[in-house]
Amino acid sequence: MNTALTLKIDSTDLAATLHFAAGIGHRVRGGEVFELVSDLGGGKTSFVKGLAQGMGSDDQVHSPSFTISNQYRAREFTLYHFDFYRLADPGIMRQELAEVLGDNAVVVAVEWAEAVSDVLPVERGIIELRTRGENERQITVTVPKSLAYLIAKT
Repeated sequence: MNTALTLKIDSTDLAATLHFAAGIGHRVRGGEVFELVSDLGGGKTSFVKGLAQGMGSDDQVHSPSFTISNQYRAREFTLYHFDFYRLADPGIMRQELAEVLGDNAVVVAVEWAEAVSDVLPVERGIIELRTRGENERQITVTVPKSLAYLIAKT
């Protein structure tokens, strides 16, 4: 990422994480890609739930650990949620991901992205969630200048 911007916040509970993520979801313009980074159970899917809410989706967000991908319809865009945790070789899912990248009618969130890092665009938001207690998280959002609008006035 060339000239990245970083925002760190401390989230004291699930509601605060959802609210923060919803703020980012409200700002999406279509075509954004988010890489979600944390330990197992670190809050990645909860962040996606808030992102979907902010985008105007009424769909129930679930972890795609077993289904590998989910789609959620929002006001203007479709949110694609990928989880590559259980895949040593992403195979056809790599192709599905590649097909939606760059589509301005979608927003993409990817958990456990190491298996597909070569497919992800350089211009993406990286959301890192660090556990600071049972419900507390430190959330670090790193975006290139081209995506600065996602963290403005947050």
